[in-house]
Amino acid sequence: MAITDARHDERQSYILGAWIERVPVIYWALALLLLILPLFTGEYILGSFIPRIFMLGMVALSLTFLAGYGGMVSLIQMTIAGMAGYMVAIFGSSEITALSLGWPWYIAVPLAIIISVLFATLTGWISVRTEGIYTIMITHAIATALYYFTLQNYEIFGGQQGINGVHPPELFGVKWQNPMPFYYLTLFWATLSYLAVLYISRSPFGLALQGARDNARRMAALGFNVTAHRVAAYAFAALIAAIGGLLLTWDAGRIDPERAGVGPVIKHTHNRSDRRTPSPYRAVHWCCDLCDPRNLRR
Repeated sequence: MAITDARHDERQSYILGAWIERVPVIYWALALLLLILPLFTGEYILGSFIPRIFMLGMVALSLTFLAGYGGMVSLIQMTIAGMAGYMVAIFGSSEITALSLGWPWYIAVPLAIIISVLFATLTGWISVRTEGIYTIMITHAIATALYYFTLQNYEIFGGQQGINGVHPPELFGVKWQNPMPFYYLTLFWATLSYLAVLYISRSPFGLALQGARDNARRMAALGFNVTAHRVAAYAFAALIAAIGGLLLTWDAGRIDPERAGVGPVIKHTHNRSDRRTPSPYRAVHWCCDLCDPRNLRR
């Protein structure tokens, strides 16, 4: 028994060492830099600029997963993020008590994420039956419809003004809306989202999804349910986008139709194609290019 345990421990140590060696040095350097960044940055960089890169990067990461591993370009990811923000503002607490139910955060936050994921799953179930420009137009149409619905509805969504005074809860005695705690909060969720995409992409589900991206007819002939895999990919990507949307809402302290519409998506796409345009979105896409899980050595 002792020999068996020793061999098991030796094998685990070998696997861990091999995994560490496979990670490029630049990733370890980047991780160390992000951990010590609060020691030599100002309040604006720490409390607004860098966390916004993390949060927008999570939404962009969800699109990267769908497009890169599933071959599906979705223009609804920012809408999913906005829906999560609206749901947490409606079910949770805000300055507009007439619109918010005031439920505790441990009910409002999971409920907001669940509703956003269900909405994305339904959208995926509709759009995965198409390909190319048709998928893009379906997701664009749904995002536009939701934008105008929130813009014109004052009884539930607050109309053009939206809902103000939406802040993160105080947990473990920490005020998470302060710059340093909120920085580490966004860093944690952005890192966890990246690692989740990295793990899923190399799992049997992720490999099947990539096979469906390359040749859906062949994967169906092998017995894989291509539609189910693609819908599940929409649900997983929505989970990341929804968490990013919650963080964006807490960062701004409000949610309005402009944060849940197609405008931010078009802005992402335009800045992605125009590398000469300097903006925070450039930093988001630079980080996404650097940290794309497909760039890691296999």
